Amino acid sequence: MSMKKLLMISFSLTSLLFSFLYIIPTTTTLLTSSKIPILPLESNQNHNSTLPCFAYLISASKGDVGKLKRLLRSLYHRRNHYLIHLDLEAPEEEHLEMARFVAGEPMFQIEGNVMMVGKPNLVTYRGPTMLATTLHAMALLLRCCRWDWFINLSASDYPLVTQDDLIYAFSELPRDLNFIQHTSRLGWKMNKRGRPIIIDPGLYSLNKSEIWWVIKQRSLPTSFKLFTGSAWTILSRPFSEYCIIGYDNLPRTLLLYYTNFVSSPEGYFQTLICNSDEFRNTTVNHDLHYIAWDNPPKQHPKTLGTRDYRKMVMSNRPFARKFKSNDPVLNRIDRELLRNKRKRGSKPEPGPGPGARRLKNLLLRLMLRRNFVKKQCR
Repeated sequence: MSMKKLLMISFSLTSLLFSFLYIIPTTTTLLTSSKIPILPLESNQNHNSTLPCFAYLISASKGDVGKLKRLLRSLYHRRNHYLIHLDLEAPEEEHLEMARFVAGEPMFQIEGNVMMVGKPNLVTYRGPTMLATTLHAMALLLRCCRWDWFINLSASDYPLVTQDDLIYAFSELPRDLNFIQHTSRLGWKMNKRGRPIIIDPGLYSLNKSEIWWVIKQRSLPTSFKLFTGSAWTILSRPFSEYCIIGYDNLPRTLLLYYTNFVSSPEGYFQTLICNSDEFRNTTVNHDLHYIAWDNPPKQHPKTLGTRDYRKMVMSNRPFARKFKSNDPVLNRIDRELLRNKRKRGSKPEPGPGPGARRLKNLLLRLMLRRNFVKKQCR
């Protein structure tokens, strides 16, 4: 068989398999976990509907259960919704431990707003299965819950503001805004991302392995413009619905294109939103994460520690990454940023906390014309 025919068959098979992952599964299939009770889908919320609500996807890999529990505790709020994806590679003991943790927390049971993916995906680093998992979670959360913004995090992330402060800071924003860092200046990614063709074994195999590189490369697309940026986003519900429902063919076309794209989460949402006439003017060019990089940047960001604490606070951003498990700086964040220390017997301070004021200052700066309009999809 010629290389050309083999390449065409490989591309078609992976595209087809990826499209199967895109289908919205039934609730029973997604949430079933052996020996663990299924939590109710609809949260029992009777709160002020004028305040925004967030839907979180928290992704974790093998060995991340400890970080996952701590992150979920720090993020939890009865208004929000949380979907946990623990990689299929993680042993059954870790899945059961996390499921028991979710089922055993009284507040989680009362509100019914914390869920686990019962049949998780095998996620390949730099492969499209990362994107498939995000779309999978987005589809379920759209089906079962009411929310305004979708946030994807990993177990290595951590919040720098309380959820009350996050809700307050977002309460006066238009609900159609999308916080998605993007650029059309691909630079080195033009040849390292745009031209190579890869195959993700996680689309069809139960054994985790690295992505496969195809020898032949492809030309850059001409029917749409490529954009790239951060894999960490805060997406509005209208844009999320567009990604899943796809009432024109652009989401599906780009989904099939990015099936064979290296690190597709760093390009799919950026390219989709910036090629959409309806949503391109809703982008805030920022991912709202504090991330420290080496100079010049390496493949992975630097691990944050106590030495970075002041810079994290001064950045006014609501999230930071990446952290080691139980790093001492997390205790300081818990103590000084997420839990206000008050004297015994004192009344809670009225109004938003300092985290809300810091975040609101950042949001106001991002919404200035020179930062908002002039940095959109160019």
